[in-house]
Amino acid sequence: MEVKIGVSNANRELVLESDLDATGIEEQVRTAIADGGVLALTDHKGRRVLVPVEKIAYVEVSTSTVGQVGFRS
Repeated sequence: MEVKIGVSNANRELVLESDLDATGIEEQVRTAIADGGVLALTDHKGRRVLVPVEKIAYVEVSTSTVGQVGFRS
């Protein structure tokens, strides 16, 4: 799944590919917000992204688009 995280006062969003499904990502986001701590996600290469929940503007989860080459109609 592709995850886009909008961060307050940042010009660009964080984008990562996760092995979790949409439900798993949503669960992690909800838990982090409820705890008032840090959202920690790991991408498919094992890298971790940490974002303080007070800086999260939005989280968008969509299917992965990696590997598309050429024109689409």
